[in-house]
Amino acid sequence: MRKTLILPAALILGLGACADETLNVPLSPTTQRVGGGAAAGALTGLAIGSFSGNAGLGALIGAGVGAGGGFAYDQHRRSRQRAFNDGVAAGRASQ
Repeated sequence: MRKTLILPAALILGLGACADETLNVPLSPTTQRVGGGAAAGALTGLAIGSFSGNAGLGALIGAGVGAGGGFAYDQHRRSRQRAFNDGVAAGRASQ
């Protein structure tokens, strides 16, 4: 039981080390969304997997699904931003 909790917790804490504010290297919005999705998915998978007896596998599957969901959400947000920028450019061109 203890091993199955330590590994996902270590992985999630490792995501925090990806951004180094002291070197002014912040995470990109894509990395933030994918990492956040993976962390949320891992925690959800850990909780669901603990009921079925295999929390580690649940966390691994949840992290993969969460990262995919975070990436899909990021692409949706980028598409909305591009559409907005195109609309603003078209409005300015018509004046």
